[in-house]
Amino acid sequence: MGARDELLDLLRRDAYREGRFRLASGRESDFFIDCKRVMLTARGHRLLGEVLCDELAASKRAVHAVAGVALGGCPLASAVSLTSALRGLGPEGHGWNALYVRKEAKDHGTARRVEGTSPAGPSVVLLEDVLTTGGSSRMAIEALRAEGFEVGAVLALVDRAEGALDALAALGVDARALFHRSDFVR
Repeated sequence: MGARDELLDLLRRDAYREGRFRLASGRESDFFIDCKRVMLTARGHRLLGEVLCDELAASKRAVHAVAGVALGGCPLASAVSLTSALRGLGPEGHGWNALYVRKEAKDHGTARRVEGTSPAGPSVVLLEDVLTTGGSSRMAIEALRAEGFEVGAVLALVDRAEGALDALAALGVDARALFHRSDFVR
């Protein structure tokens, strides 16, 4: 079994739940995909790094850094950053730096909203766990652009097929997901 298939199996088994849930978008849903239940395991973290690096390398897109929105996207950015360094990808073969985007600037210290640096260049791919309306991604893109980064793509684990891809396209951002609602919902 390949890494992508193994990852999907883990997400189906450990992350997918049926019931009544309120989503980050404020919408109600009869299913929930809690990717953190997979991504925060050693096995899941390794698979995520492999599969997302494979996707980014195959896209031939210029990537200088990967960013994740707190909280769900941060483990994705870390997994991809580490895996890219181990594979010799990215600028000068040193991997793609990870950036973490806070939902709000912190109220102490440097009061930064974007943590991390990317001295190699401005091109960032935003990594998300689950896309619904694209609201969290839009806010992160705005924060990254305010810091001078160019965000040309969003790569998500799962698209719930509730409008996020179109909303992000309207911002001039190529958005896609590894898996879709139909991979989970019967």
